[in-house]
Amino acid sequence: MLKFAMLTLVAAVSAVGAAQTVVALDPARGASALVATLREAPAPALRPAEAAAIAKASDGHYWAQGDVNGASVRFLVDTGASAVALTPADAQRLGFDPANLDYQQKVITASGETRAAVIRLDAVSVAGARVTDVEALVIEKGLESSLLGMSYLGRLNRFEATQTSLILRP
Repeated sequence: MLKFAMLTLVAAVSAVGAAQTVVALDPARGASALVATLREAPAPALRPAEAAAIAKASDGHYWAQGDVNGASVRFLVDTGASAVALTPADAQRLGFDPANLDYQQKVITASGETRAAVIRLDAVSVAGARVTDVEALVIEKGLESSLLGMSYLGRLNRFEATQTSLILRP
């Protein structure tokens, strides 16, 4: 027990000494320089092994803000959807012209049977978990919001739902 207490004391003294050394690098600005530096520092990039999280919304669903081909898309996470499914409005914002797409695929949505056009997305990134070359569908009619389906989720190393969030592991 005494060894543990001594080790803890040594660690605490070392941490204080390190902090004082960092502040001493700019003695004219003192501790405020350290605080300002920490506030201005960019957030660390998500490393491939790190998990990303999507908080569960008050309606019980997981809503994700995604970056698709450089544009923002709000997705409902749907593990029952075999592919990322886009509304015509979201597809248009991404540069696809819904009027010129080939709606040959028959699909079943919550609203019933409809048609879909197959497209490819260069990249889909959600909470830092990025997947490239993602197959997607543009749903001709009946889709209220775009769906983040298995053509994205299935390419992650793992994903899991908890009581409060959806964890994505790229």
